Amino acid sequence: MADDQQNDNPGDGDLQEIPEIELIIKASTIDGRRKGACLFCQEYFMDLYLLAELKTISLKVTTVDMLKPPPDFRSNFDSTPPPILIDRGNPVLENDKIERYIMKSVPGGYNLFVQDKETETVIMDLYSKFKLVLNKGGDQRKRALLNQLRNIDTHLSKTEGRFLTGDTMCCFDCELMPRLQHIRVAGKYFVDFEIPEDMSNLWQYMYHMYQLDVFTQSCPADQDIINHYKLQQGTKMKKHEELETPTYTTSIPPTVEINGH
Repeated sequence: MADDQQNDNPGDGDLQEIPEIELIIKASTIDGRRKGACLFCQEYFMDLYLLAELKTISLKVTTVDMLKPPPDFRSNFDSTPPPILIDRGNPVLENDKIERYIMKSVPGGYNLFVQDKETETVIMDLYSKFKLVLNKGGDQRKRALLNQLRNIDTHLSKTEGRFLTGDTMCCFDCELMPRLQHIRVAGKYFVDFEIPEDMSNLWQYMYHMYQLDVFTQSCPADQDIINHYKLQQGTKMKKHEELETPTYTTSIPPTVEINGH
């Protein structure tokens, strides 16, 4: 297993007074070391990173190459894939249990999980609509995805602040933004799908997220997002693609106005 070099604890308070939480995430399927493109890994990474910034925890992130898992990983966790949360030696497996554990047992975690049915509803099923576009294509499926993105754009237009529920990030932002990144990168690559530039509230939201360490430190490279779906489709990257320097799409279309700029 490899410690991710970029993920030093963002809160450097007295580490003896706060618990260290380890999050094991899937490594890149290209180089086996950097962050992989697992959506749940990034979502919980972002949740915990926010808590580390608030200094309620110290965060250690470890990547594991699931194509060649080390013996200690296999002996400890059998065939359970990451994400895996470890708190004082106690592992928490399975996505729903990790989410519940962050909410109920990790210091400060309760505050991330706001109750907002409208926000929950407007982002629900976005990723499944995107997967249908990737796997089956068709104008009708693209329209369904566009309609939901439009609904999110409208929702953001009514929000007081930079994020989904206000000016403070919450669990919904940690869920939505990784999925938007996959839609942006993989949608363009596989089916030439792009988020329309007239969705200015959505682009402004993404712009703000791109400025934050919580997203950039947890975000996989474009190549890893693309390879994630190539592997699902049973195809492989070409050798020259594997040797590419990792790139990270974090720019905004030049025609999109951000806060009047």
